Amino acid sequence: MTFVQVIDYETKRFDEMNALIDRYAEQTAGRRTVTHTLIGRDRDSGTHYVDLVEFPSYEEAMRNSRLPETDRMFQEMVALCDGMPKFMNLDVVRDEYLNKLVANRIFEDVAVKGDFDVIDECVAVGFVSHDMMDTEGLGNGRDGMRRTIGMWRDAFDFAFDRTRQIAEGDCVTTLWDWRGTHRGEFMGIAPTGKDVTMSGCTTIRLENGQIAEDWWYYDAPGLMRQLGM
Repeated sequence: MTFVQVIDYETKRFDEMNALIDRYAEQTAGRRTVTHTLIGRDRDSGTHYVDLVEFPSYEEAMRNSRLPETDRMFQEMVALCDGMPKFMNLDVVRDEYLNKLVANRIFEDVAVKGDFDVIDECVAVGFVSHDMMDTEGLGNGRDGMRRTIGMWRDAFDFAFDRTRQIAEGDCVTTLWDWRGTHRGEFMGIAPTGKDVTMSGCTTIRLENGQIAEDWWYYDAPGLMRQLGM
């Protein structure tokens, strides 16, 4: 179970605190078990900060705390604070990255299930697509996405296996394996009934909770060879 430690503190010396954190990261490279950190400053109090430090588990957090650099950093951190920092230890019981949820709706609800109403909800009006097989921009806009996904759905019964997904900032990148059965005409190729596969990578960029842009890279030549071209 993922574990998060929350550190709540006051300081007028944040530049020094920031430098301390950078030194700690450099000194513990390859040994620390921290997977993610986030620091927020209170808008209503310029000296009030909250750090969120994520670990794979409570046990890994305890292992990290036993590093000599961790104890030394804590002592130096306290010296930079106005008063003693407050700590809260959290076992994560629910973890959702909302941008991932939007991206996955395109894979599952739209592409696999064919629920095109989801496009109006999840895709921006000015959506731009960068698809390696679309050299004329036919996939741009909501209607463009309907047209592109409709072409694939008319040609194949298919499913995605999302093997890895990474979200950072306003982008979500998904590595996937795709498998389908060729049921309809595709790129001038009559239905073959063949079972085909390919792998690919999709990056989606969001604005205001909607998909503004995407990039699709996949083994199109390998797919065409499987279909007999």
